[in-house]
Amino acid sequence: MSLGSRQKLQPNRSVADHPGYDDHEHVGFHHDPESGLDAIIAVHDTALGPALGGCRMWAYETRTEALEDALRLSRGMTYKNALVGLPNGGGKAVILGNPKSGKSEALFEAFGKHVETLGGGYVTGEDVGITPADMEIVARHTEHVRGIDAKGVGDPSPYTAWGVFCGMRAAVRHRLGRESLAGLTVAIQGLGHVGGRLAALVHADGARLIVADIDPGRVSRVVSLYGASVLPVADIHKARADVFAPCALGGALNATTIPEIRSKVICGAANNQLRTPGDGAALLNRGILYAPDYLVNAGGVVAIAPASEALTGEELKARISQIQETLAMVLRRADAEAVSPGIIADRIAEERIAAARDARLSA
Repeated sequence: MSLGSRQKLQPNRSVADHPGYDDHEHVGFHHDPESGLDAIIAVHDTALGPALGGCRMWAYETRTEALEDALRLSRGMTYKNALVGLPNGGGKAVILGNPKSGKSEALFEAFGKHVETLGGGYVTGEDVGITPADMEIVARHTEHVRGIDAKGVGDPSPYTAWGVFCGMRAAVRHRLGRESLAGLTVAIQGLGHVGGRLAALVHADGARLIVADIDPGRVSRVVSLYGASVLPVADIHKARADVFAPCALGGALNATTIPEIRSKVICGAANNQLRTPGDGAALLNRGILYAPDYLVNAGGVVAIAPASEALTGEELKARISQIQETLAMVLRRADAEAVSPGIIADRIAEERIAAARDARLSA
């Protein structure tokens, strides 16, 4: 059941006036005083099917900041799912709280119950601050959850990292004429579940690493394993590298950082890397190739989307490897039209969403 087939909830004025609001189908504020749950679930669009998108837990400074994340991320999921051909719309949930100290079974059980109230219109999964074990608790109270052992793959982060790696090789081939990363330098911002795995893949392909993370333990591990160089988090975008890979939170590409970037290629796992739509044009004007984040980081959602399809890990990797061909197409069209690759990616996604909406109306 999709929210698109139900009466659309009217957002309150503060939500509708938010700059991140894009005619979302549902924006709900979900609270449970007993467990301390304080969450926002945003469903952007269900033209292609039930909204699929992870749940993020973060110590947001304000509720407005959390709302912005939910709105932007849910919209991004709509475009991501459309671009990689999934039969799903886009949604996202955010839980306000410290992921290191604020978790409890009761909190995730309450979240599962709230997801269930949406009747399948939103399907949740793991995102920043959330583990597969957390999702297993959520699944006690709703079947509308992915990224658990009972429904296909568990932790999707290895598949997200694989998709980014595939996209990076395609971007390097297009911009630098190189068939692999061997001999290149890659600067990775963020060494969490995805960034750490991406570092391993990049190193195995022969690249040198420069890394940064707010967690010194993660940095030490990557330095020990792969001989990486280290820069402060605030300076990693300035690294003398061939590729810059933002793998932390969004907004890393903005009016302040873009003039300081020295890399020729940007390809990373973080969602919403462009702080504003105009930042894509700013990168183009500087001759920097930007691989649209919601395309190259789609490996995880491709892996978890099937509820029960039995695919081996290698079969999933082969399916996710198709990101290379899609990105190559996007980059060729962007060159031909002299526009940012993000514009082309958006256009392709919007065409697919519009076609699905037209088919629904004519059925």
